[in-house]
Amino acid sequence: MNGGVSIHVVDVASGKVAAGMQVRVRRLGEEWLCEGQIADNGLLAPLSELAARFDRGVYEVELDVAAFYRAQGQASPQVPFLDVLVYRFGLDDPRQHYHLPFKLTAWGVSCFRGGA
Repeated sequence: MNGGVSIHVVDVASGKVAAGMQVRVRRLGEEWLCEGQIADNGLLAPLSELAARFDRGVYEVELDVAAFYRAQGQASPQVPFLDVLVYRFGLDDPRQHYHLPFKLTAWGVSCFRGGA
């Protein structure tokens, strides 16, 4: 795979992908490039069609963590620890592929640039 960004989200508390979690991606200060839900395979599918729209620059991913866990029936505090998670990352070489594997719970998150 050349260029672009892919996002994969796993709920490590359950050991399952975070299917149904709402996610948005944009270049910093611009309109959303992509909005959608994590699919049954754990990926944000609409991103695969947008590789050419990712240039060098700074981007943000927003994940609706609290809403996802509430929809799963998980009890959470009135003010959740992680509500909307904002993850800012940079693309230096848009010819490379940038894979973001998010591993999360309602109380924490891990992400790094993975190989895809």
